Amino acid sequence: MKLCLFFTLLLAGMVVAADFDLLITNALIADGSGAPLVKGSIAVKGGKIVAVGQIEGAADQIIDAGGNVAAPGFIDVHTHSEDICLNPAAANFLRMGVTTIVTGNCGHSRTDVAKFFAEIEESKVALNVATLIGHGSVRDQGMGGSFIRAPNAEQLAVMKGLVDQAMKDGAVGLSTGLIYVPGSFAKTEELIELAKSAAAHDGIYVSHMRYETVRIFEALDEIIRIAKEAKIRAEVSHIKLSGPTAWGKAAEVLAVLDKARAEGLQITHDQYAYTASSTGLRQTLPDSALEGEREDFIARIADPQQKAEIIAQMAEMRVRQGRKDYSYAVIARCKSDPTLNGKTIPEAAKMKRGADTLEDQIEFILDLEAQGGASAIFHGMNEDDLQAFLKHPLTMIASDGGPRRLGEDVPHPRSYGNNARVLGRYVRELKLLSLEEAVRRMTSLPAQTFRLKDRGQLKAGAFADIVIFDPAKVTDPSTFNDPHHHAEGFSDVIVNGGVVIRDGKLTEVRSGGPLRLKEP
Repeated sequence: MKLCLFFTLLLAGMVVAADFDLLITNALIADGSGAPLVKGSIAVKGGKIVAVGQIEGAADQIIDAGGNVAAPGFIDVHTHSEDICLNPAAANFLRMGVTTIVTGNCGHSRTDVAKFFAEIEESKVALNVATLIGHGSVRDQGMGGSFIRAPNAEQLAVMKGLVDQAMKDGAVGLSTGLIYVPGSFAKTEELIELAKSAAAHDGIYVSHMRYETVRIFEALDEIIRIAKEAKIRAEVSHIKLSGPTAWGKAAEVLAVLDKARAEGLQITHDQYAYTASSTGLRQTLPDSALEGEREDFIARIADPQQKAEIIAQMAEMRVRQGRKDYSYAVIARCKSDPTLNGKTIPEAAKMKRGADTLEDQIEFILDLEAQGGASAIFHGMNEDDLQAFLKHPLTMIASDGGPRRLGEDVPHPRSYGNNARVLGRYVRELKLLSLEEAVRRMTSLPAQTFRLKDRGQLKAGAFADIVIFDPAKVTDPSTFNDPHHHAEGFSDVIVNGGVVIRDGKLTEVRSGGPLRLKEP
């Protein structure tokens, strides 16, 4: 009779227990699947979810969600967090609901993944960290600084070996940054060979494509070819259209990707919710100017003929993008002169050269690169394109950010507010997505795409990564001019069963760690 009663309660969604580590009650549950919100509770024991629904029983800790939304912890698949061990609390991520990050994007990563993961474990990070193996870092190590050519057979073997070892150590895939030196010099055939090494371990190929401008269709052809010939899943990093000449082509871009999917390829994309990007200011320079060390660049601009060629190529780049000058670029971090942080290129040129003409802007950029360069924010996208990409069901939400310290530099606000901005602006205000669908894009879709086992859904057996937020209050106060503000509206964040944020306050719990690819 007792056994029958137990199974009756179980089938009714009610679990009677007295030894949960954590019980979240009075929640509106967005389980990550996209299903409608339901009222209920979530029970956690041993770092995992043991029950979801109508639950009775005692627990060591009880969190009353107060009718707010409980969702799986958000998974940010595009970050630049190789320095996460220097900022293990990662408060900017946690405070916008992110409990798992994927680093190693855009071709730049730690190449010794085993060592990187050991450092993460030792530093006791507060969230989960997965990594890609970066093609650019592999190419740098395998080719010894000489890049404007294809690798020879021996060098290619070294590079394939580095990718293979990284995958064995738990990397989730291979990333490329094909607008950055040295990746920009790689031919497609090289990328296919390295992607095959990642595919052998069920890894994914993640690409900051060669072009995001009016030439984006050439770049799409390349990623589709790589996915097809390497037999690998592919991901378009931070899908966008940069520069006025490219604006308005979002539907065409999505049509190309949808056609590739209809033909059997597995291709997804991620996106941040802002119309500005951020990367090195050196991206305003032609690749040929950047091979080698800083001394090589200094020698090139000291030579009148080579300098004239560089300036001519900069002009060609502006024409292709529909730009008249560099007023769209704002310095985010200049190590050699922090007084430049937050200044547009014309403003910085006026400060340093006394004038803001196009010639002065160009000379300023060249001088700054010779001194070590700077990172910048580039206002180059169109809101209509952003919304078109965001509505696509295979677009994941990812910040392209990194761990931040309040008050340091003038970074892109996406590192503080990306997920909150989606929930506040595009869900609550514009109703572009339903809340359940936005949560799916932040949770189960990235978990499935990057093979993060038992993550991204609120269900029995899944790791207890959980975020509680008030959908009426969630917002992103971080702005381009004043970025150093954490997201608001997130009351509680749980990582692997550990409560890292409670009632809006960061705790001393550090329950994160490395995530390794689970091979099939």
